[in-house]
Amino acid sequence: MKVSFRIGGRPSAELASKTPEEALRNNLQLAKWELDNAYAGFEYATDPDLIDCYIFQLNAAMKRYRYLLNQWNGLDKVSAGDV
Repeated sequence: MKVSFRIGGRPSAELASKTPEEALRNNLQLAKWELDNAYAGFEYATDPDLIDCYIFQLNAAMKRYRYLLNQWNGLDKVSAGDV
C-alpha cells in the first residue's frame, strides 16, 4: 500500500517571459513546498525504507532551498550595488 502525504497544490512552474527575479522567487516557492511535503511524509512514515526515503528527500530539499536562498540573497546585493 502506497501512502503519500502532500501539502496543498504544487506551485505553478511557469517559465515563460519571467524576469530572473520572478523565476528565482517561483523556484524558492517550489523548493519550500517540496521541503514541507518531505517533512509531512517523514512525520507519518513508519516503515524503515520509507523513513530512509524521506530522509534523503529532506536532505535534497534542504540543500536546494539553501542554494536558492543564497542566490536570492546574492541578487539583493547586486541590485543594491554592494558587489
